[in-house]
Amino acid sequence: MEVTVKNSQGNTVQTIDLDDAVFSVPMNHALVHQALVIYQGNRRQGTADTKTRAQVSGGGRKPWIQKHTGRARQGSTRSPQWRHGGVVFGPHPRDFRKALPRRMRQLALKCVLSEKIRQNQLICIDAMDGINGKTKTMVELLSNLGITGSALVVTKDTVTNVVRAAHNIEKIWTLPVNQLNAQELLSRDKLVITLEAARWAEQELAVAPSRWKDRMAGLSGSAPSEPATAIEEPVTAQAETTGEEEAGGEE
Repeated sequence: MEVTVKNSQGNTVQTIDLDDAVFSVPMNHALVHQALVIYQGNRRQGTADTKTRAQVSGGGRKPWIQKHTGRARQGSTRSPQWRHGGVVFGPHPRDFRKALPRRMRQLALKCVLSEKIRQNQLICIDAMDGINGKTKTMVELLSNLGITGSALVVTKDTVTNVVRAAHNIEKIWTLPVNQLNAQELLSRDKLVITLEAARWAEQELAVAPSRWKDRMAGLSGSAPSEPATAIEEPVTAQAETTGEEEAGGEE
């Protein structure tokens, strides 16, 4: 996948080739939707709470006698149908967190990155040396790149000057590349990423997780069988020795 690299003035300085295994992945809408739901659920506090009729204060006395009043029978003034009564099936504190497997998390990120490139929403910049922490320097950079809406600025590491310069600009967020995820990309229109950060993402996301590679190596039979042979040989020798001893005992 060819991507043009621009400088702080908005001029094209070079064209680079990025790994298709990371930046040219077909869109998997079901996977991206599942990842987005999990990300949003993990951000929920889960502290909403209501009181049932047993938790509401008061209501211990029967409002009126059971019969001979002409009114419906009532046992407590804290029943759900009463004003100031308890809540039926109301929310209670709960944990909305769900785990997203690493392979699914990485694949969702690669799908969104590839979609950003296909829709011309990814802008690669060579460096951000001109950002000195002043808001006007970031405004000039975004103007030179033609960004008018929301954007996510991704750097290799947390750069204090970049964070400080973009802090007061509406709809502009900064993030180090190791914290990048599908939700952050989907929440913004444009992605501004440095060349160093793009190379880091290419290197990290192109490699499958180590545990998965080990498992696939074992299933394919590529694992060496020498340790199993080394274990079997002493057992065979011991069996032969035992057979000779039994034969000697019979004589």
